[in-house]
Amino acid sequence: MATVPSDFYKLKEQQIQQYLHDSIQVPPELRQNVLVTTLDKLYNWSRRSSMWPLLFGLACCAIEMIATAASRYDMARFGMEVMRPSPRQSDLMIVSGTVTKKMIPAIVRIYNQMAEPRYVVAMGACASGGGPFKEGYNVVSGVDKYIPVDVYVPGCPPTPEALIYGMMKLHEKIERQSIATVPWYQEGFSGYVPVPRLGPDIFDPRQVELIKEHTLQATREAAQAAQAAEPTKAAGPAQLSDKARARIEEAKRRLAAKRGG
Repeated sequence: MATVPSDFYKLKEQQIQQYLHDSIQVPPELRQNVLVTTLDKLYNWSRRSSMWPLLFGLACCAIEMIATAASRYDMARFGMEVMRPSPRQSDLMIVSGTVTKKMIPAIVRIYNQMAEPRYVVAMGACASGGGPFKEGYNVVSGVDKYIPVDVYVPGCPPTPEALIYGMMKLHEKIERQSIATVPWYQEGFSGYVPVPRLGPDIFDPRQVELIKEHTLQATREAAQAAQAAEPTKAAGPAQLSDKARARIEEAKRRLAAKRGG
């Protein structure tokens, strides 16, 4: 049975807790003249209402993302109509489509170029877990193996309505964040993700220790097997069968007869 992560219940509590500004009461006689809010509320409102997605697409999900930005669905209602072609000016990465091993180094490099706070939406089954190409030789089984994902939008491909719902869920997550607890304002925080290296297969630098452990274990097992086989080799060559010995003698007689003749 799978174990529950240590911070699971804390994250669940954050999802259901009330907003702080909803619990602040203003006397009725002052409601026309006084506006009470929190710094987190103002800060989160400004970020939520002006998120700029990064303009790139990977596969068929990108067509649905384009439809979401078009006039019928219109992301401008959320202040997200500006899709920036530069990661320096974007704070939302929508991974829309199949993530291949050849493409993941570029995605991680672009993610590192985005400034904090930054968010990632995995759009579609391929970006979320590999989709119909899962366990394929050239497809990554989910972009979350390399960069952190905030919202998953299921579907193959998901509809524009599904993507809009995922964005609304991301807005709810932003509304519950606090300047005092978000990691990118903490001392010593670094959101840098090592860029994977593409060779005969994809290589994640963060798994160096795990790879070393398995490689060294395989090397030790091979050395032990070689040592166990050495006494057998020292015992000398295997004994020939009677049939093989007879064939050798016959060949010697033919050679002697040929030389004598």
